[in-house]
Amino acid sequence: MMDLPGRTRVAAWLLAPVLALAVGAPEARAEKTLRFALRTAATNLDPAQIADASSRTVTAAIFEAPLEYEYLADPPRLRPNTAASMPEVSADFKTFTFRIRPGILFADDPAFQGRQRELRAEDYVYALKRFYDPRWKSPVLGALEGAQILGLSELRRDCIAMRRPFDYDRPVEGLRTLDRYTFQIRLALPQPRFLFNFSDGSSFGPVAREVAEAYGDQIGAHPVGTGPYVLQQWQTGSRIVLARNPRYRERRYDEHPNPADTRAVAIAAAFKGRQLPLVDKLVISVIDEAQPRWLALLHGEQDIDEAVPAPFAGRAAPKGQLSHELAARGLQLFRYPLSAVQTTVFAMDHPLVGGYAPQQVALRRAISLALNVRREIQQLHGGRAVPAQSVIGPRVFGYDPDLKTELSDFDPARARALLDMYRYLDRDGDGFRERPDGRPLVLRHAIQPDQQSRQLAELWQKDLADVGLKVVFDTATLAEHSKASRAGKLMIWSLDWRAGSPDGEDFLDLGYGPNQGSLNRARFDLPAFNALYDRQHSMHDGPERAALMASAARLLIAYMPYKARLHPLATALVQPWVLGYHRNNFVREFWQYVDIDSARIGR
Repeated sequence: MMDLPGRTRVAAWLLAPVLALAVGAPEARAEKTLRFALRTAATNLDPAQIADASSRTVTAAIFEAPLEYEYLADPPRLRPNTAASMPEVSADFKTFTFRIRPGILFADDPAFQGRQRELRAEDYVYALKRFYDPRWKSPVLGALEGAQILGLSELRRDCIAMRRPFDYDRPVEGLRTLDRYTFQIRLALPQPRFLFNFSDGSSFGPVAREVAEAYGDQIGAHPVGTGPYVLQQWQTGSRIVLARNPRYRERRYDEHPNPADTRAVAIAAAFKGRQLPLVDKLVISVIDEAQPRWLALLHGEQDIDEAVPAPFAGRAAPKGQLSHELAARGLQLFRYPLSAVQTTVFAMDHPLVGGYAPQQVALRRAISLALNVRREIQQLHGGRAVPAQSVIGPRVFGYDPDLKTELSDFDPARARALLDMYRYLDRDGDGFRERPDGRPLVLRHAIQPDQQSRQLAELWQKDLADVGLKVVFDTATLAEHSKASRAGKLMIWSLDWRAGSPDGEDFLDLGYGPNQGSLNRARFDLPAFNALYDRQHSMHDGPERAALMASAARLLIAYMPYKARLHPLATALVQPWVLGYHRNNFVREFWQYVDIDSARIGR
C-alpha cells in the first residue's frame, strides 16, 4: 500500500474479501444492489443545467465522456472511454480530433420511437452546443467560454441579439463532425490541458437531439445516456434508483494500478476480465443529518459511507485506526485527502461586503481573521481537515503543501484593529459595529437546514460577535441558495468546491472574471487576476506556470472574495460484503467497479 497522506495502511486480513473473488468467477448471480446516501438531493439530471455535486454524482453513472480516468491509477491517468483511442492533438494544442467507438448504443427511450439509437459524433457536438444555448442558463458556460471554441460564443451572442432560438444547425468553425464517428474542436488559443474537460460524463456526456426535443424543459428529469446505468426511479428529495442499462456495451474490468499499492494490485488481479458494471442496481438515498446516516450504516442499510459524519468519526477511527468494534463487524476503513476546498463566498457586487476599495477589502479580511477555522475542524469535522492556505486544493498541479498564508490565521485582535482603522465602529454602544457612514452593519450568511450548517452558524456567530460584527443566517435548501447565488442575490455563502481534474486551474476558475454567474460565485473580476489566469491557461506545466498560479492565488487572498477555510480529509466506511472499493478523486462513477458478495450480507 502506498503511503498517501491521511490514508491508513490496509491490514492483510482486509485483502481476504478481495482475493476471494477468483479470476473467472461465474457471472450468473442474483440481482445485486449497492446502497449509499448523499447529503443533499440531486436537483437536475441534464448535464447542461447541473449546478450541484449530487446531481453530477448521479449523472456520472448515466452519461459517458469520450475519455475517463483509470479507476486504480495513481497518479491519475486518462484513457479512452467511448473514444476508440486517445484523441489526436495538434502540436500547437489548438485542434483536438475525437473518434468515437462504433456500435455504442443509447439506453432505450420512447424518444427513439422503438429504434436502437447508436452513439454518433454529432451527439457530442450537439451536447456541447447546448451549454451555449441561452435557454438552459448553463452554470458552467463561463468556463467553457474561457476555452474559446471558435465561433460558439459568437453564435450565442447572435441568437441573443436577434432574439431567436439558438441555431443548432448553423455551422461553427470550432466544432464540427468530420464523419459519423469523428468530431473536431478548434480553439482560438493553445490549451495543453483541454482534454481534461472530456473525462467527466456528468459534464460532457453526449445528448441525443431526439431526447432533448422530446422532453423540452423537462429534460432534467429524463436523462438518457450510453452509460452503465439508467434512471429507474426518482423520488424528488429522498431517493434515486439506477438500474443496469441493458444496452450497455460489453466492457471488461482491466485496471493497471501503481505496483506499490498492494491492495489495488490485488483488486485488479481478482476482478480482471469481469463484465462491467459489477452490480445491477444503485439505490441512492438522501440523508442530510449525521445521526441517521451513521445509524443507517451500522444497521446495514447502507453499503458505503464515503464521508463518515464528523460527530462519529472519532468513534469509527480513534487515532486514525478502525475501532475494534467496527473491525469485529468486518467494516473496512479508508482515509484519503480530497482535492477540495471549503470556502466562504463574499458577493463582490454587494454594497456591504463587496468592492475592491481598501475599506471594503478590510471588512472581508477582518471577517477572515475572526474565524477560528481550527476549532471548526475539530468540532465540526472531527479533526478530518487541514486549514487552507490557498484556494487551490491538494493533489493537483499548483498545490504547494509548504505554503503558509494569513488564510489560516485566527487573530481577533488584528481583526478589531482593521475594523477600527477603516472606521467600522460601535457608535451607539450596543456592542456591534456600524458602517463607516454610520448605517447599520448586518452580515447575512446563507446556510442549509442540516445540523452541521447550524453548528457552523453557531461558531460564526460567536467568532464575529467577539470582534463586534452582527450576523444573521438565512436558511434554505442548497438548490435554492445555488440559484440565488448564480443570480447574485446572496451576501455571504459557504460553498464546497472539488477539482474535476488533477490541475489547480479548476480552483482558479472560482476567481476568473468571465466565469461570473457560473463557477465564479463571488462575481470577482480583477484585471490583474484575469491576466495571470489567461497566461497560465495556455502554458505547459512547469515551474513558470506554477509561479503564475501561485501569484493568482495570492491575489485571491489579498482581495478575499473567498475565505478558503479548509481542505477536507475523507473517512469512508465500507461494509464487509462490498468488494473492490477504491477511492480516486477524479472518478465519480466508482460504482461500476465494485461488487457485492451476497453470501456475506448481514442485514
